[in-house]
Amino acid sequence: MPGGPVVITGGAGFIGSNLADGLIADGRRVHIVDNLATGHLVNVPPEAELHRMDIRHARELAELMDRVRPDTVFHLAAQADVRRALEDPAYDAEVNIGGTIAVLEAARATGARVCFASTGGAGYGEYDGLPIPSPETAETRPLSHYGMSKMAAEGYCRLYGRLYHLPTVRLRLGNVYGPRQDPHGEAGVVAIFCGRLLDGVRPTVFGDGRQTRDYVYVADVVAAFAAAELGPAGETINVGAGREVSVLDLLEGLGDDLEPEFAPARTGELQRSALDVAKAERLWGWRAEVSLADGLKRTYAAIAEARTSPGGRPPGAVGPGAISAA
Repeated sequence: MPGGPVVITGGAGFIGSNLADGLIADGRRVHIVDNLATGHLVNVPPEAELHRMDIRHARELAELMDRVRPDTVFHLAAQADVRRALEDPAYDAEVNIGGTIAVLEAARATGARVCFASTGGAGYGEYDGLPIPSPETAETRPLSHYGMSKMAAEGYCRLYGRLYHLPTVRLRLGNVYGPRQDPHGEAGVVAIFCGRLLDGVRPTVFGDGRQTRDYVYVADVVAAFAAAELGPAGETINVGAGREVSVLDLLEGLGDDLEPEFAPARTGELQRSALDVAKAERLWGWRAEVSLADGLKRTYAAIAEARTSPGGRPPGAVGPGAISAA
């Protein structure tokens, strides 16, 4: 049973820092690899060791892995801005595909398991005949460069399993939300809405607001990564709440009476997306435990609290023992 050190790429980001908190609370030695391009130094737990490094620097990464000898690499570092991927698809591929190859090579040299943060909705895309909620057996037809690069990275994970027997698990995440999500960023509509509401500014809704996503709270995602470390290797597994929630439902769940401003729909945006999570429950005994109503309340409260203590470490979503209890 794993109990040794771990590496989290992208560990200064929203999901990665919450995962670091959970692993540290479970007694693990955590090494964070992050170039701080989108991650924030303030998110890094004081108990973790930060290595300011770009995953594309393969030799530097391999040397670190050789020193640390981790049981597991949780690979969350990514280029996740869909608009930037559209503007510069080569850069998107360089980070999400080339960076993943560098991680896999470093893990192969040390025998570490790789738990890869992939994407659900952006991977499956949208087409006639796609079941919703979508199972892992559904064909992937990405509608964005970002989704395509993530599916290619999944392919490399499977390749390394076939060629080198490297244990990998691919987690296709839904729309993750929760504390430490950037309310001023491009991704993360829940955090953006919370920020706008705290400012007393009408939130912007693109399209008619009826487009749906599968929103999953970050503490549940942390528990899923812990399950992936212990569960069978070689699997691709959806991680979500398993139900569709519209943008207008989100606003209603936040309980604010500010009327949204409507803007034209964005090109290429999916109209419907949700993940079938039966496989995660069957293989791991995992299911999302935090309701949308509760998760929205926790997220709003955390963003409000972070504003009252600028410069301090933002509150996270994972408490002591959260992983070992999951």
